[in-house]
Amino acid sequence: MRSARKLPAGPAGHPNLAVVEADLLSLGDEDLQRHLRGCEAVLSCLGHVLSFRGLFLPPRDLVTRATRRLCRQVEVLRPPRPVKVILMSSVSVNHPGGLDTRRGALERALLCLLRGVLPPANDNQKAASFLYGDIGTDNPFVEWAVVRPDTLLEGDISEYTLHETLVSSLFAPGSTRMSNVAHAMCELLTNPKAWEAWKGKLPVIVNAVASAMP
Repeated sequence: MRSARKLPAGPAGHPNLAVVEADLLSLGDEDLQRHLRGCEAVLSCLGHVLSFRGLFLPPRDLVTRATRRLCRQVEVLRPPRPVKVILMSSVSVNHPGGLDTRRGALERALLCLLRGVLPPANDNQKAASFLYGDIGTDNPFVEWAVVRPDTLLEGDISEYTLHETLVSSLFAPGSTRMSNVAHAMCELLTNPKAWEAWKGKLPVIVNAVASAMP
Protein backbone atom coordinates (compact mmCIF):
# COMPACT_ATOMS: atom_id res chain seq x y z
CA MET A 1 0.00 0.00 0.00
CA ARG A 2 1.30 3.45 -0.92
CA SER A 3 0.13 6.70 0.55
CA ALA A 4 -2.25 8.67 -1.64
CA ARG A 5 -0.51 11.81 -0.38
CA LYS A 6 2.49 10.93 -2.58
CA LEU A 7 0.49 11.28 -5.79
CA PRO A 8 1.30 14.38 -7.89
CA ALA A 9 -1.31 17.09 -7.44
CA GLY A 10 -2.29 17.17 -11.13
CA PRO A 11 -3.21 13.50 -11.64
CA ALA A 12 -4.57 13.18 -8.10
CA GLY A 13 -7.12 15.89 -8.80
CA HIS A 14 -8.27 14.58 -12.17
CA PRO A 15 -12.10 14.19 -12.25
CA ASN A 16 -11.85 10.74 -13.85
CA LEU A 17 -9.53 9.36 -11.17
CA ALA A 18 -10.80 7.68 -8.02
CA VAL A 19 -8.03 6.95 -5.52
CA VAL A 20 -8.47 3.96 -3.21
CA GLU A 21 -5.92 3.55 -0.43
CA ALA A 22 -6.04 -0.03 0.84
CA ASP A 23 -4.02 -3.14 1.63
CA LEU A 24 -4.77 -5.41 -1.32
CA LEU A 25 -4.05 -8.63 0.56
CA SER A 26 -6.33 -7.61 3.43
CA LEU A 27 -9.33 -6.69 1.28
CA GLY A 28 -12.23 -9.13 1.53
CA ASP A 29 -13.36 -10.88 -1.64
CA GLU A 30 -16.50 -8.76 -1.92
CA ASP A 31 -14.57 -5.51 -1.56
CA LEU A 32 -12.02 -6.60 -4.14
CA GLN A 33 -14.77 -7.65 -6.54
CA ARG A 34 -16.41 -4.26 -6.06
CA HIS A 35 -13.23 -2.50 -7.12
CA LEU A 36 -12.73 -4.86 -10.09
CA ARG A 37 -16.30 -4.85 -11.35
CA GLY A 38 -16.47 -3.02 -14.66
CA CYS A 39 -12.68 -2.76 -15.00
CA GLU A 40 -11.17 -3.41 -18.40
CA ALA A 41 -7.59 -3.67 -17.16
CA VAL A 42 -5.34 -3.99 -14.11
CA LEU A 43 -1.85 -2.49 -14.27
CA SER A 44 0.28 -3.73 -11.39
CA CYS A 45 3.59 -2.17 -10.35
CA LEU A 46 3.43 -3.89 -6.98
CA GLY A 47 6.76 -4.80 -5.47
CA HIS A 48 8.82 -5.06 -2.32
CA VAL A 49 10.25 -2.01 -0.54
CA LEU A 50 14.05 -1.94 -0.67
CA SER A 51 14.60 -2.26 3.07
CA PHE A 52 15.35 -5.15 5.41
CA ARG A 53 11.68 -5.39 6.33
CA GLY A 54 10.54 -5.18 2.72
CA LEU A 55 13.05 -7.73 1.47
CA PHE A 56 12.99 -10.37 4.19
CA LEU A 57 9.88 -10.05 6.35
CA PRO A 58 6.32 -11.13 5.44
CA PRO A 59 4.58 -11.02 3.09
CA ARG A 60 7.40 -12.64 1.13
CA ASP A 61 5.01 -13.66 -1.65
CA LEU A 62 3.31 -10.27 -1.97
CA VAL A 63 3.31 -10.06 -5.78
CA THR A 64 2.30 -13.68 -6.30
CA ARG A 65 -0.57 -13.54 -3.82
CA ALA A 66 -1.83 -10.23 -5.17
CA THR A 67 -1.64 -11.39 -8.79
CA ARG A 68 -3.41 -14.65 -7.99
CA ARG A 69 -6.15 -12.90 -6.00
CA LEU A 70 -6.78 -10.33 -8.70
CA CYS A 71 -7.03 -12.94 -11.45
CA ARG A 72 -9.18 -15.35 -9.47
CA GLN A 73 -11.62 -12.62 -8.45
CA VAL A 74 -11.87 -11.48 -12.08
CA GLU A 75 -12.77 -15.08 -12.94
CA VAL A 76 -15.49 -15.03 -10.29
CA LEU A 77 -16.95 -11.89 -11.88
CA ARG A 78 -16.95 -13.54 -15.34
CA PRO A 79 -16.66 -10.29 -17.33
CA PRO A 80 -18.09 -10.27 -20.88
CA ARG A 81 -14.63 -9.45 -22.27
CA PRO A 82 -11.26 -10.54 -20.88
CA VAL A 83 -9.66 -8.15 -18.41
CA LYS A 84 -6.09 -7.17 -19.30
CA VAL A 85 -3.61 -7.81 -16.48
CA ILE A 86 -0.28 -6.06 -17.09
CA LEU A 87 2.39 -6.84 -14.51
CA MET A 88 5.66 -4.98 -14.13
CA SER A 89 8.41 -7.45 -13.28
CA SER A 90 12.17 -7.70 -13.92
CA VAL A 91 14.72 -9.28 -16.26
CA SER A 92 15.74 -11.43 -13.28
CA VAL A 93 12.56 -13.38 -14.03
CA ASN A 94 13.12 -16.33 -16.34
CA HIS A 95 10.58 -16.84 -19.11
CA PRO A 96 8.60 -19.88 -17.83
CA GLY A 97 8.42 -21.19 -21.40
CA GLY A 98 12.19 -21.55 -21.57
CA LEU A 99 12.62 -18.87 -24.25
CA ASP A 100 15.46 -17.05 -22.49
CA THR A 101 18.17 -19.07 -24.22
CA ARG A 102 20.68 -16.24 -23.80
CA ARG A 103 21.24 -17.14 -20.15
CA GLY A 104 24.38 -19.17 -19.56
CA ALA A 105 24.90 -21.79 -16.86
CA LEU A 106 26.67 -19.36 -14.49
CA GLU A 107 23.91 -16.78 -14.82
CA ARG A 108 21.19 -19.39 -14.24
CA ALA A 109 23.03 -20.62 -11.14
CA LEU A 110 23.32 -17.06 -9.78
CA LEU A 111 19.61 -16.43 -10.32
CA CYS A 112 18.77 -19.70 -8.58
CA LEU A 113 20.89 -18.57 -5.63
CA LEU A 114 19.23 -15.16 -5.55
CA ARG A 115 15.77 -16.74 -5.48
CA GLY A 116 16.89 -18.84 -2.55
CA VAL A 117 18.17 -15.95 -0.44
CA LEU A 118 16.06 -13.00 -1.64
CA PRO A 119 12.29 -13.56 -1.28
CA PRO A 120 11.35 -10.80 -3.80
CA ALA A 121 13.30 -12.56 -6.58
CA ASN A 122 11.44 -15.79 -5.94
CA ASP A 123 8.16 -13.91 -5.59
CA ASN A 124 8.47 -12.21 -8.98
CA GLN A 125 9.29 -15.52 -10.66
CA LYS A 126 6.30 -17.25 -9.08
CA ALA A 127 3.94 -14.46 -10.14
CA ALA A 128 5.08 -14.72 -13.77
CA SER A 129 4.88 -18.51 -13.65
CA PHE A 130 1.33 -18.29 -12.30
CA LEU A 131 0.20 -16.14 -15.21
CA TYR A 132 2.02 -18.27 -17.78
CA GLY A 133 1.09 -21.67 -16.37
CA ASP A 134 -2.19 -21.27 -14.46
CA ILE A 135 -3.94 -18.49 -16.39
CA GLY A 136 -2.39 -19.40 -19.73
CA THR A 137 -3.36 -17.93 -23.08
CA ASP A 138 -6.89 -19.27 -23.49
CA ASN A 139 -8.52 -18.02 -20.29
CA PRO A 140 -11.93 -16.50 -21.21
CA PHE A 141 -11.77 -13.86 -18.47
CA VAL A 142 -8.11 -12.84 -18.08
CA GLU A 143 -5.46 -11.86 -20.62
CA TRP A 144 -2.01 -10.85 -19.43
CA ALA A 145 1.45 -9.53 -20.22
CA VAL A 146 4.50 -9.34 -17.97
CA VAL A 147 6.80 -6.38 -18.72
CA ARG A 148 10.43 -7.07 -17.79
CA PRO A 149 12.62 -3.96 -17.52
CA ASP A 150 16.38 -4.10 -17.07
CA THR A 151 18.21 -1.83 -14.60
CA LEU A 152 15.75 0.94 -13.72
CA LEU A 153 16.79 4.56 -14.10
CA GLU A 154 15.15 7.94 -13.55
CA GLY A 155 14.51 10.24 -16.49
CA ASP A 156 11.97 11.44 -19.00
CA ILE A 157 10.39 9.24 -21.65
CA SER A 158 12.84 8.31 -24.41
CA GLU A 159 12.98 5.82 -27.25
CA TYR A 160 12.77 2.23 -26.09
CA THR A 161 12.34 -1.22 -27.58
CA LEU A 162 10.48 -4.39 -26.62
CA HIS A 163 12.01 -7.82 -27.15
CA GLU A 164 10.53 -11.29 -26.79
CA THR A 165 13.62 -12.50 -24.95
CA LEU A 166 16.72 -11.13 -23.22
CA VAL A 167 19.06 -8.63 -24.87
CA SER A 168 21.74 -8.49 -22.17
CA SER A 169 23.06 -10.52 -19.25
CA LEU A 170 23.21 -9.95 -15.50
CA PHE A 171 26.95 -9.37 -15.87
CA ALA A 172 26.51 -6.70 -18.58
CA PRO A 173 23.06 -5.28 -17.88
CA GLY A 174 21.13 -2.87 -20.01
CA SER A 175 18.98 -0.04 -18.66
CA THR A 176 15.36 1.02 -18.72
CA ARG A 177 13.91 4.36 -17.69
CA MET A 178 10.97 4.03 -15.33
CA SER A 179 9.04 6.50 -17.46
CA ASN A 180 9.53 4.18 -20.45
CA VAL A 181 8.11 1.26 -18.47
CA ALA A 182 5.05 3.34 -17.61
CA HIS A 183 4.64 4.39 -21.25
CA ALA A 184 4.97 0.81 -22.49
CA MET A 185 2.37 -0.46 -20.02
CA CYS A 186 -0.05 2.27 -21.06
CA GLU A 187 0.64 1.48 -24.72
CA LEU A 188 -0.26 -2.15 -24.10
CA LEU A 189 -3.46 -0.99 -22.47
CA THR A 190 -4.58 1.46 -25.15
CA ASN A 191 -3.08 0.18 -28.42
CA PRO A 192 -4.90 -2.93 -29.73
CA LYS A 193 -2.04 -3.81 -32.10
CA ALA A 194 0.51 -3.67 -29.28
CA TRP A 195 -1.72 -5.83 -27.10
CA GLU A 196 -2.20 -8.44 -29.82
CA ALA A 197 1.55 -8.55 -30.29
CA TRP A 198 2.48 -8.99 -26.64
CA LYS A 199 -0.43 -10.56 -24.75
CA GLY A 200 0.51 -13.86 -23.15
CA LYS A 201 4.20 -12.93 -23.37
CA LEU A 202 6.97 -11.51 -21.16
CA PRO A 203 8.50 -8.70 -23.22
CA VAL A 204 11.85 -7.29 -22.14
CA ILE A 205 11.93 -3.49 -22.32
CA VAL A 206 15.20 -1.56 -22.64
CA ASN A 207 16.16 1.95 -23.61
CA ALA A 208 16.88 2.19 -27.34
CA VAL A 209 20.53 3.11 -26.77
CA ALA A 210 21.00 0.16 -24.44
CA SER A 211 19.38 -2.24 -26.91
CA ALA A 212 21.84 -1.18 -29.62
CA MET A 213 24.88 -1.99 -27.50
CA PRO A 214 26.74 -5.27 -28.26
